[in-house]
Amino acid sequence: MPRQSYFVTGTDTDSGKTVVTAGLLRLAARNGLRTLAMKPLASGCEQTPEGLRNADALALSQAMTESMPYESVNPVALEPAIAPHVAAREAGRRVSAERLAGFCRGAMMRPADLFLVEGAGGWRVPLNDHETWVDLVSDLQFPVVLVVGLRLGAINHALLSAELIQRDGCRLAGWVANRCTPEPMAREDETFETLCERMPAPCMGRVPWLASRDPTAMVEEASRHLSLPLPGA
Repeated sequence: MPRQSYFVTGTDTDSGKTVVTAGLLRLAARNGLRTLAMKPLASGCEQTPEGLRNADALALSQAMTESMPYESVNPVALEPAIAPHVAAREAGRRVSAERLAGFCRGAMMRPADLFLVEGAGGWRVPLNDHETWVDLVSDLQFPVVLVVGLRLGAINHALLSAELIQRDGCRLAGWVANRCTPEPMAREDETFETLCERMPAPCMGRVPWLASRDPTAMVEEASRHLSLPLPGA
């Protein structure tokens, strides 16, 4: 079983969950840890000769040290780039927290030191008509890492997300600030300082805008600005 497991969520879509998750995997590998990761549910997948593929899931596959078939990394792949529960309904796919948890537990049978599960969108994105990511995380009992996109509204989005994570009975292990645009938001340093003062968990890093469009280079650069959530790391 993995020694440490975490669920990675964001304050919103495009907050930088994937680059942070992959960066944490790269950092862990550099520290000699074996890593696995999943994006159990993904919309916005593209048709390929091998089937539907999601760019985020592929990035995680490339960043982790241990090998898993794509279908284990991203067991539910949906083509439309829309809310996952809507995409699943249109595709006639059954998605439930219990089923996704089963996929995750199957992956956890593989040996690894760090296991990361990346969500889609933010904390309260629905999985179906009755469940959200909360139900999956509660089932798995995973601590949560919150990626905060540094843009207008970041303070409110971050504090509300942190409050909900804790109110839902989950543990916020840490948070990461991520620059989402080439130009900094107005008063970015002050925003970051406010978050450091008010967030109820330690900051695990502040990732700058990553100018390189090469995925491997982006992940490597992101890893240089992160710290591991592992005890003592």
